[in-house]
Amino acid sequence: MATTAKVDATEDQARALVEESRETTWAKPSFAKEMFLGRFRLDLIHPFPQPSAEDDAKTAAYLQRLRALCESLDGSRIEAEAKIPDQYVRGLAELGCFGLKIPEEYGGQGLSQVGYNRALMLVGSVHPSLGVLLSAHQSIGVPEPLKLAGTLEQKREFLPRCARGAISAFLLTEPDVGSDPARMASTATPTPDGEAYELNGVKLWTTNGVVAELLVVMARVPKSDGHRGGISAFVVEADSPGITVERRNSFMGLHGIENGLTRMYNVRVPVRNLIGREGDGLKIALTTLNAGRLAIPALCTAAAKWSLKIGREWSLERVQWGRPVGQHAAVGSKLSFIAATAFALEAVLDLSGTMCDEGRNDIRIEAALAKLWASEMSCRIADELVQIRGGRGYETAASLRARGERAVGAEQLMRDLRINRIFEGSSEIMRLLIAREMADAHMAAAGALVERDAQFKDKARAAVGASGFYAKWFPQLTVGAGTTPGGFTEFGPLAAHLRFVERNSRKQARSLMYAMGRWQAKLEYRQGFLGRIVDIGAELFAMAAVCVRAQALRAENSADADAAQELADVFCDQARVRVHQLFAALWDNTDDADTALARGVLAGRYQWLEGGVLDPSEGTGPWIAEWQTGPSSEANLLAPFLPSTRTETTT
Repeated sequence: MATTAKVDATEDQARALVEESRETTWAKPSFAKEMFLGRFRLDLIHPFPQPSAEDDAKTAAYLQRLRALCESLDGSRIEAEAKIPDQYVRGLAELGCFGLKIPEEYGGQGLSQVGYNRALMLVGSVHPSLGVLLSAHQSIGVPEPLKLAGTLEQKREFLPRCARGAISAFLLTEPDVGSDPARMASTATPTPDGEAYELNGVKLWTTNGVVAELLVVMARVPKSDGHRGGISAFVVEADSPGITVERRNSFMGLHGIENGLTRMYNVRVPVRNLIGREGDGLKIALTTLNAGRLAIPALCTAAAKWSLKIGREWSLERVQWGRPVGQHAAVGSKLSFIAATAFALEAVLDLSGTMCDEGRNDIRIEAALAKLWASEMSCRIADELVQIRGGRGYETAASLRARGERAVGAEQLMRDLRINRIFEGSSEIMRLLIAREMADAHMAAAGALVERDAQFKDKARAAVGASGFYAKWFPQLTVGAGTTPGGFTEFGPLAAHLRFVERNSRKQARSLMYAMGRWQAKLEYRQGFLGRIVDIGAELFAMAAVCVRAQALRAENSADADAAQELADVFCDQARVRVHQLFAALWDNTDDADTALARGVLAGRYQWLEGGVLDPSEGTGPWIAEWQTGPSSEANLLAPFLPSTRTETTT
């Protein structure tokens, strides 16, 4: 069967494609964008936005039914069989779980983003593969792209099917293409009759692709007379002739995930199945991910909540040196971190989700920050939980159960959460994407000053134009509400933390400007610096979210208000330490040395260091080769190495 040839693309071509596909306007305000510019717009998130009473009631009623279903599902069965049982999928479909965010007019549940997030938390707590099944189908599969860019006819044709349980998948990644879509090799060639496209290519890591009924496929349309060309999005029937799912992939975690490799050979797709226009595929994908990325923080928050429960219970139950281990400071500090961070994760999730529902703000940076920060912090939480549990944290739940102990899958949690730092944009790529968005105002103001290939005369003209922007903007970074003791006093004890956020939002904005002056167009290659600036912004965003969340509970006279304030206070203390460390590392780091050493590694300068070990992934001996590929049975292969008789003894 034919395969698609590789596509080469230069760095400039890759950059141009991403720039062309990203949203370049800011029609709505953005809290995070303003914060990165050193402007702390607390009014954009305070008072903490709340779902309407109608949405709240609707969500609560649905979650009650969903909880009853989830209590009947056995996550350990999914883990043991590495597959979600068919009856579980049918049960989810019958309850409408595949149409959580699909409007009711198309047969869906019509839940808000907040309601959807809470449903994912509940389902994901049974087994995260269930959460991935639903989120890959709705957050990036057919429903979301059609809601954003589909025609009325497409919505009427496909959304009711999706709501009833026709599972969908998103096909973007290829064996040679990850975060560099300029090298996408899959093609969608218009047919001579003008009524269809023919798809050819191979797609890798197609979550839900093994069991999907509908696909969203990204492929390149050749540019020609009458065709705009470019990467385009199509709805494709998964059983179309020419589509082959060649294998189901296996992973270190998410053992129930239906993820595979899909090959397309002359797959005919009607013109009416094109989503948006030719060439809009990548823009549709990026827009879809603005809200779609919030599914990951939802699953991370669920994991944090479970970790807190398990950590608390074990720290009370386990007694060492005469008292529960949780009363020892070494373990107590871990519990404190888990509890405070779990509160912050939920605050960030609810704030981002409600802002998405309200539609008043542009949340592209907030959603990206939530995904990045939640995926990183939840992995730290899982690691701390394993440490708290000790040997039982490293032991599998099945082994614990076999020994008659409580089957706590702490090690499984680490394996399942790890993918979130890679899913839907790795942490490294997320930092670069956020850095590009946060620098948008500077890019517009500086123009040729930050263009690598600009001529000197163009840079000189750009300097004149930029001076007006910076002459007005830079003085605003010297003084703010964070420098006066009376700032944010309505927040009581938390006011000091908000003053810290305000001061440091200005500080990171100044740091970015200094870096632009120092490195100019070469700043984009200072990925360590940019990543730390983004991480500072993520911590400041989380600090603001917990303070506003705690204050909202206080305003509601909630019974949990005092406890929430304690959690927020300690979280902010912990976040301050991380922020100070990140600021220090902006200028005191090993980035240049690391870059030089990495080049030496790539050049083979240290290859001698690799000696003295075996690499099982390279070449195999004849015995292993026969084991892997030959017809012999395990017994026959082992026979030469076994004694002729075997004696069993008991002790």
